[in-house]
Amino acid sequence: MRIMIAAAGSRGDVAPYTGLGAELRRAGYDVALAATDTFAPLARDAGLEFRSLPADTRMRGGGTGRRELMRTAAAFITELGQGFADMVDKGTDLLLLSTTTAPLGWHLAEATGTPSLGVYLQPTAPTGDFPPVVTGSRSLGRLANRATGRFALRMADRVYEQAVAQLRHRLQLPPASPSETRRRQEQANWPILHGFSTALVPRPSDWRPGLEVVGNWWPHHDPAERLPSGLEDFLSAGPRPVLVGFGSMASGDGERLSEIAVRALRRAGLRGILQAGSAGLTADGDDVLTIGDVPHALLFPRLAAVVHHGGAGTSAAALRAGVPAVPVPVTADQPFWARRLAVLGAATAPIPFRSLTAERLADSLGQAVKQQAHSRAAARASQHLATENGARQTLDAVRRLTEG
Repeated sequence: MRIMIAAAGSRGDVAPYTGLGAELRRAGYDVALAATDTFAPLARDAGLEFRSLPADTRMRGGGTGRRELMRTAAAFITELGQGFADMVDKGTDLLLLSTTTAPLGWHLAEATGTPSLGVYLQPTAPTGDFPPVVTGSRSLGRLANRATGRFALRMADRVYEQAVAQLRHRLQLPPASPSETRRRQEQANWPILHGFSTALVPRPSDWRPGLEVVGNWWPHHDPAERLPSGLEDFLSAGPRPVLVGFGSMASGDGERLSEIAVRALRRAGLRGILQAGSAGLTADGDDVLTIGDVPHALLFPRLAAVVHHGGAGTSAAALRAGVPAVPVPVTADQPFWARRLAVLGAATAPIPFRSLTAERLADSLGQAVKQQAHSRAAARASQHLATENGARQTLDAVRRLTEG
């Protein structure tokens, strides 16, 4: 049986599906990951077939204003949609669709008759429990949370309008708007599995049937992989360091961020590791090391704290390692996850990216590392995450869908 996982976006939007794909492959399924070309090595390292989707994820690196984000997202989605029709061949038996690809994948499933299942990294269905994750706002009360949740979906539908019109024309389907299609999926209780922990987001009781929270899907890494020797030497040379990294965020801001990070670390009296990422962080010194990409699962348990952008994957990785965080959210869903970590007690209060200074970062690092409450909360969350197995639960759902 052949399964196609379709994912798009930055590394954090794609890497979790390599672990999920590897689990499905071990269970005997043929699994392909469809993503933009940047992620071909991740797919192949996990033993998955790779299918190329068009679109340049760097298009998403523009400004962080709401209107600019909408424009950038629409351009990205329209380009993505152009190659979507070529993604599925006659041998595909099941489509697994991410938050970004589902509003395109539904039309593919309709045209080919291929069953599909949502595998989302963010909660998108309206609920009274919290406002929509993309707004970054605090809770507005149950009624207003649900209303803004519905409004956020309508805004997302607008981003897909051009791509959906072109895709349906190419697939020879009658015209249907993104919002019409989404309502059909909701009325049919289209199943969506959410790959995050109930420690961060318990399943809202007002969600419709078919929406489940199963636990994280962790990026695949080779069990034989080790940390680079230079990094091992640094870790062994003194007290646990702090990692500072912004993932695929803050492109072009590396010099300023590097200076802030080093000043904050030294002010707090801590050793540090700067993860270059898209920002290009870099620093030299006996107390600071610069690194590239390494598996979170290998590095994070060796740290005193993690300063990060609040992405879903990095937030979960810090919790899994039982390490306190200092979130510095930049955009999109990051303020939501940052606030969730803080409410859990496993992180300090978020520092908005635009408000980041060496003084604020040093103060937060002092709290994260020296106040035991944050470490204890992170350790409790880590124990909770250890009881969840998102990939196994997804495998069970796939079996029910394909064998039932």
